[in-house]
Amino acid sequence: MGEETVSQLYELDGTEALGSFLHIQPCSLAASELSECTIQWYRLACEGGKQEPISGATKPVYAPEPFDVGRILQAEITYGGQTTSVTTAGPIDPAAGLGNYVEALVRRHDIEFNVVVVQMNGTDHTSETIHVLHIGRMRMKLCKGKSSVAKEYYSTSMQLCGVRGGGNAAAQAAFWQVKTGLSFVLAFETERERNAAIMLARRFAYDCNIMLSGPDDRAAPGS
Repeated sequence: MGEETVSQLYELDGTEALGSFLHIQPCSLAASELSECTIQWYRLACEGGKQEPISGATKPVYAPEPFDVGRILQAEITYGGQTTSVTTAGPIDPAAGLGNYVEALVRRHDIEFNVVVVQMNGTDHTSETIHVLHIGRMRMKLCKGKSSVAKEYYSTSMQLCGVRGGGNAAAQAAFWQVKTGLSFVLAFETERERNAAIMLARRFAYDCNIMLSGPDDRAAPGS
């Protein structure tokens, strides 16, 4: 089977911008069911550049996060020893107005976001109780009412990124590893708040000389 034919088995559907999500879709009768395929998403600095695997991004759906802005995304689909790939038409665009929104929030010492805990330590959380995520200049804190569920100063063991498990709500969800052995998947009220929270926490962590990113990410300074 020729390379041109292979490359037309699948296509990417969705807006190639922060706040959206990308969905791999079969576009040929010859395409294998995605449930039977192995998928891996990658970041590329430029067309044909070195692939940087996005750890845990192995589903047909991926929601770009702030670290993806300005980068090309590519997904490799493997079935029966044959691998093909789909690539965004260009770099991921920033979300309109998000930068100004973050600049307005960054002047505060403590920023609050309403969230719902979707998972804790990889186990689904059935309660939809509203929690409050506090993002401060030195630490992050998750509260339920007046009680603190988790709080930790920015450290090298902390991780924060867009959720990578797929699903239509992925653009509103984030993965937060508070420290080794304690992690949450948090759903925000909007895509804008999810991305703003990630950007703010990374900015404050960077001021504390901590690169706050996702599992196995090679974060660029100031990202």
